[in-house]
Amino acid sequence: MEAGGRVKKCFVSSQAVMSMLMVQVMATGMQLLSKIILNNGTFVLALMTYRHVVAALCMAPFAFYFERGIKSKMNWSVFFWLFLNSLSGILFAMGLFYYGLKYTTATYAVNFLNLVPIVTFVFSIIFRLEKLGLSTRAGKIKISGAILCVSGAMLACLYKGKTFHLIHKTLQHHVQVNSSVAHMARGTIMLIGSCLCYSLWYILQAKLLKVFPFKYHTTMITCFLASIESAVIGLCLDRSSAAWKLEWNLQLLTIIYSGSLASAATFCLISWAVVRRGPSYPPMFNPLTLIFVAVLEALILGAEITVGTATLNKYGSELVSRSLL
Repeated sequence: MEAGGRVKKCFVSSQAVMSMLMVQVMATGMQLLSKIILNNGTFVLALMTYRHVVAALCMAPFAFYFERGIKSKMNWSVFFWLFLNSLSGILFAMGLFYYGLKYTTATYAVNFLNLVPIVTFVFSIIFRLEKLGLSTRAGKIKISGAILCVSGAMLACLYKGKTFHLIHKTLQHHVQVNSSVAHMARGTIMLIGSCLCYSLWYILQAKLLKVFPFKYHTTMITCFLASIESAVIGLCLDRSSAAWKLEWNLQLLTIIYSGSLASAATFCLISWAVVRRGPSYPPMFNPLTLIFVAVLEALILGAEITVGTATLNKYGSELVSRSLL
């Protein structure tokens, strides 16, 4: 009985860690698939519209089965927070990230996700969701993790060093995709904006789940609102049928994968973790996505790995280790 109790306690304590690891694995697949189809000309807002329609449909059965009878909880105040949630966390944060990803590389774009923990931490202190606690061990760990976030992201952006490949150069033409013209300055600005919006989204998650503690309905309604917002703005920018046409190809696979796993499942796991560990906990695992993406982008797409990226991977591993303490 005592051994069984220890196993159960270990399992319960590791649930938050395992859920965040799953989020990073699903995010890695989404980043790579999205980079490929964006380089091949996919319209960003069409991708976001279809992705979140799929996400809303995936969440609907869970919402209506597990969270029945919540109509009395819905009001204009809740709808306002849901609207802000979709606006900041999907339309702005994800839209800017997609455009930043399109103009740069997957590894470079994911670098900026390492800034999300520190910005979220600062926002949490400003909005009094967390205490700094410099005199405590936990506070010192948070500060050191924040410093690692900033130093790692700055290292990858400002220093590249020597480049090397994980596969032989003669093999790269079999796996490379059409590369878009790199507008690094434009992409960097969009990625910074995406970082700020993602951090604000984590703060809004904490507030929203206090006034409307139904994660399945929250995810479903947020995705539904985001698909409408993306469609409206997308149609204002491009009404051509070619931009919105769907075919049986990698684009459709990316939409289904992103909608069902990278949006629906990920949003539920993040909401669950925010309730239990606070808004600063989920983004602490973002450096893992950088490690996964850097390696897989080099293996699958033939991208270069630089000394700066390799060093940042070391920073990322240390940061995640600290977040588990």
